[in-house]
Parts: sequence; structure tokens; C-alpha cells
Amino acid sequence: MDIRQLRYFIAIVEERKISAAAKRLHMSQPPLSQQLKAMEEELGATLVERSGKFLEMTEAGKALYTNALQITQWMEETETEVKEVGKGVNGKLTIGVNTFSVSELPHILEQFQKEFPKITYKIQQNESSHLCQLVRDRIVELAIIRMPLDLDDFSVLHLYNDPFYFITSEEQTSFDKEVSLAEIQHYPLLFPSTEGLGAHYLILEAFSRFKLHPNKIGECSDISLLMDLVASGFAASIVPETLLKRYRGYPVDAYRISSAMELNGPVGLIWLKDHSLSKSAQNFIELLQKG
Repeated sequence: MDIRQLRYFIAIVEERKISAAAKRLHMSQPPLSQQLKAMEEELGATLVERSGKFLEMTEAGKALYTNALQITQWMEETETEVKEVGKGVNGKLTIGVNTFSVSELPHILEQFQKEFPKITYKIQQNESSHLCQLVRDRIVELAIIRMPLDLDDFSVLHLYNDPFYFITSEEQTSFDKEVSLAEIQHYPLLFPSTEGLGAHYLILEAFSRFKLHPNKIGECSDISLLMDLVASGFAASIVPETLLKRYRGYPVDAYRISSAMELNGPVGLIWLKDHSLSKSAQNFIELLQKG
């Protein structure tokens, strides 16, 4: 039996006449009678019996009718869901987010949810290099990362450049609104991230470009701990603006690194080249492109 035959049987049971069921199904009576006979032969059981002018279900017919209703309903729901997933109305958005994240991400996801309320989410946070591997391994479709990185395997949508700030405890020092790398190179610096990764690399590269030698005393990839250590006066640090927006309220002073130093981190959305994206991922990309 197939789904079409189950729908024929449901119509026969509910109309109680072959002629009325055929009319409901927009088909002629003989082919419908043949379909009923074929089902009974396949199942080896009589499904309906004539009672006066009407057809009545046998016990076997009642069992088939109950299951036919469930199966056809499930098939209709499946068809609707698949169509909605195909349009990006339903489905899952899988996305990786850099450890420093995007301060506007909650607002972006809120916008996306309003437009696509049936979408569910899988959000993973990690360092940018690890996120690239998660995209390669198809664990997530999209990732918001910090550059520079080797991105030959990916399509990239540049989102913005994130300026960096020098941060100290409120009691430690006082500068104007901006500072140069030369002014802060002798302060004990605790670098965010770890050696070789995005923010860490950008900071060292900026000092090197101006032939300066930072007083790096360590590194800390746990951002909450980093902020606690800076607030306590243990060390100063250099962090992207997005991080400061996420950790408002800490007792630290923040000074933007002079624009002449060109210390800012490009942030972008990546996905695999030559790979078919789900419609939900495509819709998310379109939302960011509009923004």
C-alpha cells in the first residue's frame, strides 16, 4: 500500500459509499473500487462490508482506518515541515561565535527570530581558528570570527573593524582618551587569547610594526578572569571594543589605541566555499548583508 491508497480508504470510510468517495476524490467509481479490492487482497482481509445502502468497516477496516489517519497526518506534517525548511521558515541555524563575540549578536538574533520564529539554534563559542575547523567539519554552517586567518576554504562576509583599547585598573594610571603603543609598552601587559591566535597576533604585530617591545607578562584566554585581574591592578591589557561592551561595569579605565597605530581587528562571517547552505543559513547571511 502507499499513501495514495490510504487516502482512498479514508474517503471510502468517511463517505460510506464508493460513489460519494469517488466524487470527493475527483475520480470515477470503477478505479476506486479496484483500489479497494487491491488493498483487501494485499492485506488478506475484508476492510468494509455492505450494510443496506452504506458501507461499514470490519474490525480489520477499523484498525486500518485508525492507522491511516495517523500516517496521512504525519505525512502532511512532514511535507509541510520539509517545505518550510526548504524556504528557511523552519529548521536550525548552526553558528559558531568567537570567544570575544559580537556585542550586537543578541540584537541580530532577535531580529532573525522575529522574521523566522520557528527556527531553532545551535550556537557554539570558541577561538576563531577552532571555529574554522568546526565549519570545515560541518559541525556548524556559519561562524563569526576574528581575522587574520587562513581563509582560502571559506567565503567571507566582512562585518566591521573592531578597534582596540588599553585597559587598566581605575587606580593604576590616567591618560587622555587615546594612548599610543609607545606610551604603554612598559606597562605589565596580560594579553587576551593565546599565542598565534587572532587578537594576540594583532597586538604583537602592531608593536613589531613600530619596532616597540611590549612588557608582556602573560596571557589569559578566560575573559572574565582577565577583566578581574586588570581591575585588581595585577596587570594592564589590550582588548577589542566588543569585549568592553560585553563586560560593562568592571572598575577599569579604557583608552583607545591611537588611530595612527591602526590596531583594529577585522570581524567576519565565514562559510565553506562550494558548499550548499541551508536556507536558514542563507537567510541569516542576507540579514547581515542588509545590516
